Amino acid sequence: MDILRYTFFQNALWGSFFIAVACGMIGTYIVSRRLVFVSGGITHASFGGLGLGFYLGIHPFLSALFFAVLSALGVEWVSKSQHVREDSAIAAVWSLGMAIGVVCIVQTPGYAPNLSSYLFGNILTISQTDILWTALFALILFAAYLFLYREILYSAFDRDFARTQGVPVKFIEYLMTMFIAVTIVLSIRLVGIMLLMSLLTVPQMTINLFTSNFKRIIFGSVLLGFFACVAGLFLSYLFQIPSGAFIIIVLTVCFLSAKGYLSLRRKMRKAASPVKRS
Repeated sequence: MDILRYTFFQNALWGSFFIAVACGMIGTYIVSRRLVFVSGGITHASFGGLGLGFYLGIHPFLSALFFAVLSALGVEWVSKSQHVREDSAIAAVWSLGMAIGVVCIVQTPGYAPNLSSYLFGNILTISQTDILWTALFALILFAAYLFLYREILYSAFDRDFARTQGVPVKFIEYLMTMFIAVTIVLSIRLVGIMLLMSLLTVPQMTINLFTSNFKRIIFGSVLLGFFACVAGLFLSYLFQIPSGAFIIIVLTVCFLSAKGYLSLRRKMRKAASPVKRS
């Protein structure tokens, strides 16, 4: 418990909390809209922004944020307006982003600092400025869900029905796509580009085993995501391994445990049902 006295670990806990809030809300929308492949494409395309930032000498977060938002809106626009299949547009953006990142990093003089923390995550390096940005975004996201909850819910599950109810579906989709991009960039420092998809989907998958209520999935995903982050941080400190790997392992163990528990409970109910009839 002495580790809690260190400022860097306190920063990691605060960063984990706000990122868990953002990923819990956005991840629920991603899973409901079945946008996992889209978010995966944006995640890997942001690598191009990181490489560009290293090459131009600007903050990698800003360049990755610009690249991710541009990629997300580009995929949305191409697939909706240019009659290009969404999966094809995502694959093109995914590979182009990774290629640009590799070219820029290779051409950068010297060694790109902290590159592994962006690929595999290391939230212990998060700063108070990062925490403030993450907290501000979590607050904006919460306000958007508070005032546009019905519109987001309808657009996530049935866009045609949402249009009949007067919901501005196109605006909601572009807004949520931009939120997905920002959430991805803010979360890269936590689990890294290679593992980020699990943080946006596994908590929601786990909570969805117990409930189909949209609000409950959001709330449960936030709690589970934060629990996994805290557990991953302590394990990372103990074993001196990047926190992102342990966070995903904890989430996967939680999902498999929940799945096993429900399967065991169903078998026990089936075994008990003939006794009840007799």
